[in-house]
Amino acid sequence: MLDDSTTRSISRGRLLVVAAALLWSTSGVIVKSPPLQQLMPQSERGPTIACYRAAAAAICLLPFVSYGRIRFRAALIPLVCSFAAMNWLFISAMTYTTAAAAIFLQYTSTFWASLFGVVFLKEPLERRNIMALGFALAGISWIVAADWNNERFWGTLMGLGSGFAYGGVVVSLRVLREENGPWLIALCHVVSCGVLLPWVLSGSAVPDGTQWSMIILLGVMQMAIPYVLFSRGLRYIPTQEAALIPLFEPICNPLWVWLVWNESIPGPTLVGGGMIATGLFLRSMRGWKVRGGGQ
Repeated sequence: MLDDSTTRSISRGRLLVVAAALLWSTSGVIVKSPPLQQLMPQSERGPTIACYRAAAAAICLLPFVSYGRIRFRAALIPLVCSFAAMNWLFISAMTYTTAAAAIFLQYTSTFWASLFGVVFLKEPLERRNIMALGFALAGISWIVAADWNNERFWGTLMGLGSGFAYGGVVVSLRVLREENGPWLIALCHVVSCGVLLPWVLSGSAVPDGTQWSMIILLGVMQMAIPYVLFSRGLRYIPTQEAALIPLFEPICNPLWVWLVWNESIPGPTLVGGGMIATGLFLRSMRGWKVRGGGQ
């Protein structure tokens, strides 16, 4: 029987994680907003938004860094490289395809991370992950095949690439789990901005006042604040439960875009995304039940 203070702490943790997931889910509605859709040329829109979003997030996260715990480890190299690629590919994917396709394909990172763990960390491939992986591969195939001959194809490939890169981020963070979290995330954003900045400055896309406001909002509200909320929520609830709650993001992200900007979700994306979401749900729910059974 949990006492009142414990119950309140758990409820607080859940609220913090739910708030983080809802803020994470605003990426689509901000990137798809008319001001940012008018940032031209289209080929430079993704890198420009990704670069300055990373800068805004880094500035917001720096006060949370424990500078006395900073140290160099070799695993930082694949971490920052994977994050920089993920940041660019995900935002660029949203400029070429629907928010639904971009977010569903990015969430394949969970399955890529499982495979990377088997290959690079010599972790066993759990039986419960095999079925989830099957759903993910079916969903990926469905979305890619449907977009093969239309204007969304490059966006689909970028979305798939962002999921692959994010899988590298997840595995690298697993290796670096003893390091200071805010330092790792802030460093990722600093490097991501630095990698993209020469490309962006050599281009012709220059945000105006409204576009700057949207990009800063994206970096602070959609990237930095959710990380702080999520990390604090982890203090009060089990990790498995904390991992399950953010699965609302791939559902809410395209929902907000549809409600606010009336961007419809193509049928194949809905079907393929449903397969990916099912795989994610099965993987997280089964792990949660195993944990819950021991309490």
